[in-house]
Amino acid sequence: MDNTKVNGIHHVTAIAGDPQANLDFYSQILGLRFIKKTVNFDDPFTYHLYYGDETGSPGTILTFFPWSTRGFKGKKGVGQITTMSFSVSFTSLDFWLERLRNNNINFTGPFKRFEEEVLLFEDPDDFEIELIASKEEDRFPWQRGEIPSEHSIRGFHSIALSERFYEDTGNFMVDLLGFKKHLISGNRVRYSSGEGGPGKYIDILSTPDLQTGRMGVGSVHHVAFRTENDNSQIELRDKLLKNNIDVTPVIDRNYFHSIYFNEPGNVLFEIATDPPGFLTDESKNELGQNLKLPKWFEANRAEIEKTLPKLKVPSYSLNK
Repeated sequence: MDNTKVNGIHHVTAIAGDPQANLDFYSQILGLRFIKKTVNFDDPFTYHLYYGDETGSPGTILTFFPWSTRGFKGKKGVGQITTMSFSVSFTSLDFWLERLRNNNINFTGPFKRFEEEVLLFEDPDDFEIELIASKEEDRFPWQRGEIPSEHSIRGFHSIALSERFYEDTGNFMVDLLGFKKHLISGNRVRYSSGEGGPGKYIDILSTPDLQTGRMGVGSVHHVAFRTENDNSQIELRDKLLKNNIDVTPVIDRNYFHSIYFNEPGNVLFEIATDPPGFLTDESKNELGQNLKLPKWFEANRAEIEKTLPKLKVPSYSLNK
C-alpha cells in the first residue's frame, strides 16, 4: 500500500438535534449497531454518539454531536457534505421500501445512478440519506434482530460533496489523497480510492448556483478517510504540509488518531487510523452500554453525567 494514499471512508460525523430521536432512528429504524456513548472531546457536556457494524469497523462508522432540540438548524449548500449513502445488498431494496413505508418515512425512488438502484430519504433532522443496492457489496452484515442480516446496512457506500469549483476539490483528492476519477454523470463526478467499491467512493457535485452552506443541526461536520496506522498517517501529514496545506497535529481520539484539514471547497477532512478501534474500553457485548470518557475527563464524570440528558440505549444479544 502507498502510505500517501487513503483507503476509503473511515467515518462521517454529523450534527443532530435531539439525541434520543437520533439514537432511535439510526439504531432501530436503520438497524445500525450503537457502538459507543461518549462525549465531544472538545465539549464534554455534549454527547458523541457512534454507530456502525458489530464492532465499529472502519467504513461503517457514523457519529453524531447532538446539539439538543435547541440547536440551530444548518443550511444545505456548497462547501458541505450534502448526502451520505449507505450500502445494502442488491436484492434488498424491496425490503427497505416496505420498511420505510411501515415507519411513515417519505422517500424518493428507487432511481438509477451509475447502474445502481438508489432510495433517498431524510433522517429526523432533515439530513439526506441514501440506500444504494450494490452488487459490489461483500462486507459481513451486522445481524440486528428485527432486520434480517441479508438486508442489513453494511456500511457506507459513498458521500456527496457540493462544490462551487468542483475541479479544485477533485484535483486535490487525486493529487494529495490518491483518489482516481471513476465515473461521470451530469454534474456528478465519482472518485474512488484503491480498487473502489462500497465505502471507497466520493461523489463531487458541481453546484455553483447553490448558496454557501451553514453548519448546524442536520449538517455534516466532517468526513474522515482511512489510513492503515500511525506511520502512514505521519507520511500523509508530511505530504500535506509539503504542499502548503494547513493540517493539525495528530490528535488522540481514543479509538483512532486524527489529523484535520480543509479541502479547497472548505469541507473539513480528517485522516483517521484504523487502530486501535472500539474494543479498547468495552467488550464486544458491552459496546454502547456505558458512558465512556477519555482519561482527562474522568475527574469531572459526576458533573458530566448530571448535565447530559438520559438516554434509553438499545441492548443486543450477540448470541442470536
